[in-house]
Amino acid sequence: MIKLFYILIFTFGINFTSFAQIRPTASPLATPANLVKFYPNPASAVITFEFSKASDSQYAIQVFNFMGKKIYDLPKMPTRITINLEEFYRGIYIFQVRDRAGTIVQSGKFQVVK
Repeated sequence: MIKLFYILIFTFGINFTSFAQIRPTASPLATPANLVKFYPNPASAVITFEFSKASDSQYAIQVFNFMGKKIYDLPKMPTRITINLEEFYRGIYIFQVRDRAGTIVQSGKFQVVK
């Protein structure tokens, strides 16, 4: 009886661990499209953001320092913008692209080196 109990626990454990290691494959629909590309990264003097394809709706871009303070805000983003990093300190910054409703469409990070 005890042997049967251990065999059941052992079998359940193997099945559970093998099931836990199976990862679903990501479908192309689940991966977010990169709406904005930014370069160079790391940047020293300027960083450029540009839309990878034409868009009908208006987007806003916000840049935050690593502590969460908003450093830069542009409510209506053109198809291409270059931001001067002269007043930015050295470090990592986070950007967010938002649509009209305020939903974050894309976010990312870039590094400023001086």
